[in-house]
Amino acid sequence: MENANKVHTENDKSDGNNISARWAVVLLVDDQPMVAEGIRRMIADEPDIEFHYCQDPKQAVQRATEVKATVILQDLVMPEVDGLTLVRFYRNNPATRDVPIIVLSSKDDPKIKSEAFAQNATDYLVKLPEKIELLARIRAHGRSYLAHREREEACAALRKMQAQLETMNQELQKSNRELQRLSSLDGLTGVANRRQFDETLVREWRRAARDRKPVSLIFADIDYFKRYNDHYGHQAGDDTLRKVAQAIAHTVHRPGDLVARYGGEEFVMVLSDTTLEGAMAVAHKVLEQVHELRIPHCNAPGLDHVTLSIGVASRIPEPHQAPETLIEAADRALYRAKETGRNQVMAAAPETADC
Repeated sequence: MENANKVHTENDKSDGNNISARWAVVLLVDDQPMVAEGIRRMIADEPDIEFHYCQDPKQAVQRATEVKATVILQDLVMPEVDGLTLVRFYRNNPATRDVPIIVLSSKDDPKIKSEAFAQNATDYLVKLPEKIELLARIRAHGRSYLAHREREEACAALRKMQAQLETMNQELQKSNRELQRLSSLDGLTGVANRRQFDETLVREWRRAARDRKPVSLIFADIDYFKRYNDHYGHQAGDDTLRKVAQAIAHTVHRPGDLVARYGGEEFVMVLSDTTLEGAMAVAHKVLEQVHELRIPHCNAPGLDHVTLSIGVASRIPEPHQAPETLIEAADRALYRAKETGRNQVMAAAPETADC
């Protein structure tokens, strides 16, 4: 006899893999084998219904889970554990919580029916029902449950996909932030690059103009760097650029300040809300920090180690002024520092910078 048409007892096993080919996998829980045989006969010729039988109420929840029941026919009156108690057990078990339960009773009592529905039974039939009615209810509830389960699985898959997309989105945002960070850094020295400097200066210039506060600029150039490269080689030159950049960065580290490589051996510092006096103090600290590196430079006239020439300018921006005026002032100060002996700090002349 086909698997769907035979009575399965408590000791039988089923993997439930054929559920998708059937509208219903029915588990009858009843202590009377004669009732089980009667219902089995009603279902015997129905290829879309798989039938299982459990006589022991203590095994009912486990058996329903094992066979993956899509409809449970639950007898109302059973020894030791009554049918309505079992209904509560089914509803409290995650595997059977949503499975349709048809309570079978010999009594057509509205009060009993009401109590059954109060315990979250799905349906109520007086046994033994007519075959046509039993099959119709089994199929209707089986289809409803399978549709519900498919919706739940689809929702679970959607939630999983949404979680994966959220994770991917977070990783993408993280990658974009890292890419943005890297795109703003000088590849050799690790400090900000020229583009980041340009953007920062414009932003700080506008803020200073709005708040009527000073913004300062420091240009620093490594003295005789071409001679250094010619004598020690470009690899050593790159190492020196990195060391000097880090020394400057360790000195200029306020949250609103910026250290950038302006080009070649030239570095620039943007100091927000800083007067010329304050910027000069920072510049002297930078000069001293590079001195303390004691990087040998035997090809520098009058010097034996790497030094800097530094130009400083500060302004409170006027509405008609562009940030380029600050760059020009600091650059002129740097030029004077180099022309008058190098290894020193020079401030912009009063007529080109507001102290």
